[in-house]
Amino acid sequence: MSLESVATRLQDTAFSELLQSVPWVVPTLQTFHILMIGVVFVSILMIALRVLGWVRAEEPLVQVWRRFAPFLWTGVVIMAISGALLTVAEPVREVMTLSFRIKLLLLVAGIVCAALFGRRVRAAATSGVEQPITAALRLASAATVLLWLAIIFLGRAIAYDDWVWGNWSPAVLQRGEAT
Repeated sequence: MSLESVATRLQDTAFSELLQSVPWVVPTLQTFHILMIGVVFVSILMIALRVLGWVRAEEPLVQVWRRFAPFLWTGVVIMAISGALLTVAEPVREVMTLSFRIKLLLLVAGIVCAALFGRRVRAAATSGVEQPITAALRLASAATVLLWLAIIFLGRAIAYDDWVWGNWSPAVLQRGEAT
C-alpha cells in the first residue's frame, strides 16, 4: 500500500471530512500551529542565546532553562496536536510533499535535541554546580537554532513544494510531470 493511498483513505474518513467541511477549522488550526511555532522557536532561541553568552549571561543556565522550558514543551504539545489535526484535515496535500516529510524528520531531531539539552541542564542543576559551557554545547545551541529555522521554512514550503523541490517533489513524481 502506497503512502498516497493511505493518505487518500485517511482523507475519506468521516473525521477528516468533518474537519474539511467546517470553514473555520483549518484556518484556526493553522493559527494555533503558527503561534506555537513562534513560542517554541523563541524559547529555543532564548536558551541558545544564553548558552552563547549573548543574552541573560548573568543568570545561571538552569534558571534560564526553567523559565523557558515550560513554554517550549507546552508549545511543542500544542503544535503537535494542531499539526496532526491539520494533517488529518488535508492528508494528501501534506503527505505528498517533500517539505512535509523532511520537516517531520527534522522535528523529531529538534525535539530530541531539546530533550537531551534539558536533561544535561537538569543534571547540572541537581549537582548544584554551574558547569562551564563547552564549545560543543555552544555549537549544538547554534545548530539547534538553525534546525528550528529549517523546520519553520519547510513548514511554509509545504504550500509551494512543487516550486521549491521541482522534480524531487513526490507530488510531481506521482503526477508523472518529472522531466
